[in-house]
Amino acid sequence: MLMLLIYPREQGLDVSPPTSPPPYRRMTSREENVFSRLTSSTTQLSDQHVGNGIITSFQGKVALKAPLICTHVAEGHSRAVLAIAATDELLFTASRDRTVKVWDLTEGRESQTLSGHPNIVVAVKYDEESRLLYSASSVYIRVWDLRTSKCIQTLCSSGTTSNGPLNTLQIPAGECQVNDIALNHNGRILYTAASDRVRVWDIRRFGVTGKLSGGHQAAVMCLAVGKLSSNEDIVVTGSKDHTIKVFDVAGEEGGIYSPRANLAPPHYDGIQKLAIRGHELFSGSRDCIIKKWDLNKQELITSVSNAHKDWVCGLAFLPGQPLIVSGCRGGILKLWSTETCAQLGEMKAHDTSINAITTNTTHIFTGANESVKVWRLNTRLDLLNEM
Repeated sequence: MLMLLIYPREQGLDVSPPTSPPPYRRMTSREENVFSRLTSSTTQLSDQHVGNGIITSFQGKVALKAPLICTHVAEGHSRAVLAIAATDELLFTASRDRTVKVWDLTEGRESQTLSGHPNIVVAVKYDEESRLLYSASSVYIRVWDLRTSKCIQTLCSSGTTSNGPLNTLQIPAGECQVNDIALNHNGRILYTAASDRVRVWDIRRFGVTGKLSGGHQAAVMCLAVGKLSSNEDIVVTGSKDHTIKVFDVAGEEGGIYSPRANLAPPHYDGIQKLAIRGHELFSGSRDCIIKKWDLNKQELITSVSNAHKDWVCGLAFLPGQPLIVSGCRGGILKLWSTETCAQLGEMKAHDTSINAITTNTTHIFTGANESVKVWRLNTRLDLLNEM
């Protein structure tokens, strides 16, 4: 009997049925201090450009049988959150308001606002070792040193770099909208998807070393990168042309890479999100289907039709657990077994589209509206044994 006991139980959480009118259940002091317990050390960041965003305890009702419990809400953006990333100490949110915010999970507040993007920010990634943050907006990827809150380099979709002002009125000739970015396991290689092309960047010199030549017939919308060896990555691309392609890339060596696999059968609509862990790949699409693939065998394992009633816009594994969460344009959040693809529960997480999902070792983060919600597993439910 596999017991799901990775999160500490909230001793004071009221789980009795609500009276009429139903009161709001407040998290106990144990939950209030959750972020101060996340780590034993705090990453030192610049105090420049501190904003007004705060992380507060969730004040809504707690559903007794919900697989996930919302504990906190991070608010501070003026428009919808489109992308998120997290470590155990820090949360990063990218928004339609053209900013990236950095949140201190220990202090429960926004620590930095990174401005100067030419348009909405569609992707954000962070490398803990170098403390460099990457944000994608329009045709550019900005590279930030969080120790100084400064943009130290601007990469262009065409494979060049830019030191001048960013064009906010029109797309420069030869450039294309950047749709997604991904870092490899050691943070030395950055993959950027723009139009139907993916470029490979060596971050140590901020130069392009190669590209993925996969023959997609439409824009690449999402990327997933895993580790094959110390110097080789497995890169998966998902496109509006409904297809998923798999590449083996020695990014530091450079070159032009062709796909080693075209996963079939394809989705019925564009791919919105990919999640990779080991040899397992999950894909979410506008066709409302979630598929599980075996990358070693290069074959489909399971296809979950009508996994959501709207586009699947978010997928994220829960570290150390045979679980994955998905979110859709209708604001529904679902929890699944990665082994059987059985649905373990669902809830209405947001009133608008869930645009992004990420996890750290203790929590799940969902981005929508102008806020991010923070979730933990409901340890009062033996989810895996109730399938």
